[in-house]
Amino acid sequence: MKRMLSGIKPSGVLNIGGYSGALSQFVRNQEEYECFFFIPDLHAITVYQDPKELNERSRELAALYIAAGIDPKRSAVFLQSSVSAHAEMGWLMETQAHFGELSRMTQFKDKSDGKETVSSALFTYPALMAADILLYQATHVPVGDDQKQHVELTRDLASRFNNRYGETFIIPEPIIQDTGARIMGLDDPSKKMSKSNPNASSYILMTDEPAVIRKKFSRAVTDSDMSVRYDWDTKPAVSNLIEIYSVFSGLSIPEVEKHFEGQGYGNFKKEIAEVVVAKLEPIQQHFKEIVHSAELDAILKDGAERAAAIANETLLKAKRNLGFLIV
Repeated sequence: MKRMLSGIKPSGVLNIGGYSGALSQFVRNQEEYECFFFIPDLHAITVYQDPKELNERSRELAALYIAAGIDPKRSAVFLQSSVSAHAEMGWLMETQAHFGELSRMTQFKDKSDGKETVSSALFTYPALMAADILLYQATHVPVGDDQKQHVELTRDLASRFNNRYGETFIIPEPIIQDTGARIMGLDDPSKKMSKSNPNASSYILMTDEPAVIRKKFSRAVTDSDMSVRYDWDTKPAVSNLIEIYSVFSGLSIPEVEKHFEGQGYGNFKKEIAEVVVAKLEPIQQHFKEIVHSAELDAILKDGAERAAAIANETLLKAKRNLGFLIV
């Protein structure tokens, strides 16, 4: 059976870009794959995190997983730090990774640019990401364009290990989403939607109230052309809004264009707000019910136990093949 692993870092409040590019995919992928969805809290601490905030963000993100439609009976939902095999396999992968490979990772360059000091873990975390994937013998990994490089490194490390020590890991395939993989800011379609933007109207949070969502979309930039047409080269702001509408309505890009043919941007932005509100309201309600519940704790405990059973088996195989004495 095809197996998938993926996760979202608990480093901030999730916006609709994270829902579009990851969480909505997770829900759909349950129909086709055996899924492991984790909260990569070990990755989050490659940069400083306030402990109380990390604790709360991890819980909130796990609750959003469930509220959005991930079924914990079908898919394992767990915290990365709850399965110790991740850290141990991460070290094994570091021994296989070359300094040059890690130094070419664009995310390290972006996150370290202009900083006087950075954690060494920020440099080596792609090895831990490889460990995350390989522990579960994942056949497929959904990623955005900005993470594709890390899956390529994972494939290289797995092949290198297999060639040196015998067949140990499945070589995973990346899955690149077409529509909605990278939602851009409502104020600037050249920049990814992010809560770090000082302009709060640039992003829609998963927990935003309906009135806030409507107000933010009413302020979204468009252009002077006044036609709802998908063309990233000449109409990036409108194309970004079309992708958002497509993800939250379930319509294809051509269907969205046809639906708004001959209409102006005013009605277009109003309808976008309504389809987003319609999708988020039940998620928000379920989120409030589960976020601080014993049910969520039980889900995470069960998910960690199911994940550890597979991860520990893979780790033991890798250690044996490396030549470690197992007693």
